[in-house]
Amino acid sequence: MMAQGESGVSNDPENNNPDRFAEQPPPPPMVTSEGIIATDITSKFTAATAALKPGELVKDGFFTLFEAVGALEIMDPKMDSGCLAPGESLDEDYDVTRPLQPAEVVGIIDQLLCLEMAWHLGYPLSQTLLTNVYIEAMLMPAPTNLREAHFIRNHAEGARPDPMFTVLRAYCLGLLKSCWYVNQRIKREHYYEEEDFVTNTYHRSLLDNIDRKEICNEIMAARNMVHQMRQALTDKMACALGFRLELRSAFLRTIELSELRSNPDSLSLPWSHMQGAWEQIHNTRQLGTPVPEAFSTKIQRKLASTMPPRPIVQLSFEETSDHFRKLIKDGIKVHDVLKYSDPQSLLNFVLTFQAQKPQPLVYIRTLLQFYLFRDMVILDNLSIRKVLDDDLAIVSMPRHRLLDPANDTVEVPHDPRFAMAHQMKLFRQRATQSYLDIFRAFCQNRCRVRRTLCHSIQDWETVQMDAEETDQLLQIQLDEKPINFQTRLEPEGASSPEAAYSLPLSSWAYLYKLRLMEWIVQLGFELETYQPIEMAGMYWYLAYLAKIRTSHLGRIKSFILQRANELEPKSSTTRASSSSSSSGPSSSSSGYSSSSNGGRPATTASFSSESQFLRSFDYHRVSTLEAAVTWELADGLSALYTALYRLRLIVPPPSPYSSDSLRYDIRMKPFASIVLPELPSFETFTEQVTRPGKSVIELLDGAREAIAGAKMGFEALSKFDENDAFAVGFLERWTRGAKDGLKSAIAAGLAIAAVKKGIAAAAAAAEEDSDLVNFLQVEVPKPEKGYHEWWIVPKVGEKKKT
Repeated sequence: MMAQGESGVSNDPENNNPDRFAEQPPPPPMVTSEGIIATDITSKFTAATAALKPGELVKDGFFTLFEAVGALEIMDPKMDSGCLAPGESLDEDYDVTRPLQPAEVVGIIDQLLCLEMAWHLGYPLSQTLLTNVYIEAMLMPAPTNLREAHFIRNHAEGARPDPMFTVLRAYCLGLLKSCWYVNQRIKREHYYEEEDFVTNTYHRSLLDNIDRKEICNEIMAARNMVHQMRQALTDKMACALGFRLELRSAFLRTIELSELRSNPDSLSLPWSHMQGAWEQIHNTRQLGTPVPEAFSTKIQRKLASTMPPRPIVQLSFEETSDHFRKLIKDGIKVHDVLKYSDPQSLLNFVLTFQAQKPQPLVYIRTLLQFYLFRDMVILDNLSIRKVLDDDLAIVSMPRHRLLDPANDTVEVPHDPRFAMAHQMKLFRQRATQSYLDIFRAFCQNRCRVRRTLCHSIQDWETVQMDAEETDQLLQIQLDEKPINFQTRLEPEGASSPEAAYSLPLSSWAYLYKLRLMEWIVQLGFELETYQPIEMAGMYWYLAYLAKIRTSHLGRIKSFILQRANELEPKSSTTRASSSSSSSGPSSSSSGYSSSSNGGRPATTASFSSESQFLRSFDYHRVSTLEAAVTWELADGLSALYTALYRLRLIVPPPSPYSSDSLRYDIRMKPFASIVLPELPSFETFTEQVTRPGKSVIELLDGAREAIAGAKMGFEALSKFDENDAFAVGFLERWTRGAKDGLKSAIAAGLAIAAVKKGIAAAAAAAEEDSDLVNFLQVEVPKPEKGYHEWWIVPKVGEKKKT
């Protein structure tokens, strides 16, 4: 009722006339039961409603709110699926038994491909595949065996089926079965309903009780039939039908092999077959004849759904082709995650794979989760403890007594190794879930990644505190002596070095917490969370976090060098130290990833090897360099945005209900409860961002120096090999990110030069800085329009004179 007009009444004046029944009362109802007496209550009802005041409502106690809202939908075509137009029938009039031409079969299959991809993109089955009359005829009533899975249920025994029916039926069988497998895979993994994917099947079976081999045999039989009919169909038409059937067969094969989680090269082979089949499908798309009447929204009326009728999602074939190519390409690459080298390479693989634009589809993301976490066994053959110990060995504890597997064999309670094994067991139990949640979080959509990380840092705060307690308990068992430590970021003589303990477990947890905090800020830029006037502040905070991470990495490395000096001969230590400052053979030819143990403490023999120290130094070199370029580029962009704001080239929008302090509270809310690093106060934040003691020219010069340093850092990163970069198996993707960062730094340098040129032009024209808007114009681009989504570099150009 409310949908008929904003006032809640019909738009037809005749229908709103209360006297329309005065001259001719409605006919009495046709009552067929002797136990019912019909009474006309029209006059009584009209008299009763006349006594009501405007706005007054009478409601029966048994007439619930749900029923009242449901009544509003009755006879509204947009809400009532049973509302029929004059002369319209309830059922679809399309005849599924009518003969089909080969071109029509190709056209129907191509439309089904478009609808299948729309389903992968997140649209429900009710608006995609379940709108096809052939699929509806096959699924209703639900088939219990392969013979019943047919468009025509009551066909004569022994009758030879139409060849085109055989092809279309085989294709639909493969399509529905693959959709069932995809749906089951997604439901078994971590995803977000309505955000990523709709798993509702509306009480349709999707052939879940029919064996996959039977369907594959039907597809193969249809392919053989098409091959035998090549002369009657023409070669082009036979190829068009054959490759479409091959696509379905290859997709089912990829699903079958994915359960194995072994031999990545063989897992990617069916995806390669799909890739070849799809290119042939794309090349023969013009051979199809569309059959739009084979798709109808009327079928939605028969589905078990509370949703109102919705239109069919129409993707163009070109859009579908792009998405299928992306799906197949990601399907080939995702299996590389099974090529385990070390946990840092594994983490970088997930980060770079999920950062692709466009992001992999939800099926690929859940397939990645399946490979990572199935049955709590990492990559099918690695225990969680092994991966966690490998990570600890690389980051802060190479060749450490706490990670010696021999500790687990000690059963004497008074032996220090027994206490070490017990405390490490407790720490692993506490840290494992938080550690795995990082991998799981990055398997989600980008918005959900940032939201999840905002919750995760609270958990890592607790992990760090628990790790500090464990470190203090283990100091006694290790008989550790403090060493004098001073960070490289502090100037000489600023403060005397203080004695400090290594705290390897809490240092590891603190490093991960810092990385999570940086990712939250960087994803804020990617997701357009910040306004242009907030760029200076958020880039300053990113530089603040990266600076702390650089210092913390230096602290960890100092303690690793100290232990290396204590455990190794001087000559060996010299080689280890040199590998941390050069990329010569000692840092890249030790066989870390190619050896059977990969430099990991899997056995007592590998535990005593030097390679763990070398691999740790490799990690600290690349991590420190990455943190440094983040610090420098973020600091340079912060200064650039501050200068543009002072010059009034970036103007804040009207915000009568907002203020700088309120925006600060909102942006820093995820970090407010974090003890370390300490959150700067609003006053400190404002002073550091605005930099009142510096002129515009000084700001621009400082930004230019910082960005020049970032350029050098990105150039160095882009030259790392896969072992040094911890990008084993995906170096191209990792290097692309470094090169995009380099492009962003170059663009930032050009923007600074353009601003300085505009200032010089204004000065030559005897204009003040405040009038620079007459010479320059600034555009803050969308993240996807820049070189890198995390580095939003303003575009500065001369203002066109009119």
